Amino acid sequence: MMGLTKEQLNHYKQKGYVSPVNALTSAEAKEIRDEIEKIEKDWPGALEGINRNYIHLISPKFNKICLNKNILNAVESIIGKNILICGTTLFIKNPNEKGFVSFHQDAKYIGLEPYNWVTVWVAISDANEKNGCMRMLPGSHKENLKYHDQKFDENNLLTRGQTVKDVPLDKTDPIVLKAGQISLHHPLIVHGSGLNHSNNRRIGFVIQSYIGANVNQVIGKMYVQKARGEDKYNYHEYSKVPSRLMGKDEIISQNKANKELSRIFYNGSKKLGKF
Repeated sequence: MMGLTKEQLNHYKQKGYVSPVNALTSAEAKEIRDEIEKIEKDWPGALEGINRNYIHLISPKFNKICLNKNILNAVESIIGKNILICGTTLFIKNPNEKGFVSFHQDAKYIGLEPYNWVTVWVAISDANEKNGCMRMLPGSHKENLKYHDQKFDENNLLTRGQTVKDVPLDKTDPIVLKAGQISLHHPLIVHGSGLNHSNNRRIGFVIQSYIGANVNQVIGKMYVQKARGEDKYNYHEYSKVPSRLMGKDEIISQNKANKELSRIFYNGSKKLGKF
């Protein structure tokens, strides 16, 4: 197995992320982009709002990416050989739109414990500072969960608009990726992304997250798939592997998973967001 190098793994441990890591070919990234644009054309609205989540349950091509051996080898280097796919999300920033992601920690509202899990951000298009790539606050994963202000800003691409205040932008690292490359980050690292000031779409397919089989959902119920190894804990419900794009059973499976995910994300909140 060719996973992360010793240097990459040390960077992850010290900084809380590793990037870039080569995973998909440019042709594979284009195939996924074509899949996105086909769905947008043939099923308008099917990737909007809460339906941006659990995309791998409605598309065999997206599901295949979650099982990509290059990605799984990198993940195994961090969380071990027993790997479950816990969820996926599309983050799309169209040219010159106002969408942004406030600085936050993934672990804040997701209810996955212990923190033996990792988020993988797959670049479907190039991601750079001009088009609003992610920025990481290195080393912040060594701290505890921080207070998040719930802003529910209409342009914020997060569920609650959850925001860690006063993050020094000049202390953050830009995560520049070519289409097909990935970054991996820790549940506690503070990260976010700015506006897309380019003339091109910035598309990220986020596997949020790969979890070790020992990780439980302490807020609600989660739908998973086995990616590698074994699951001797059986903490979670298992979802069906999709056999065709946007099939009836596939959409039912996605809706069921998203219903439970919404309960988790908005647990204790007096207000619901659009995601």
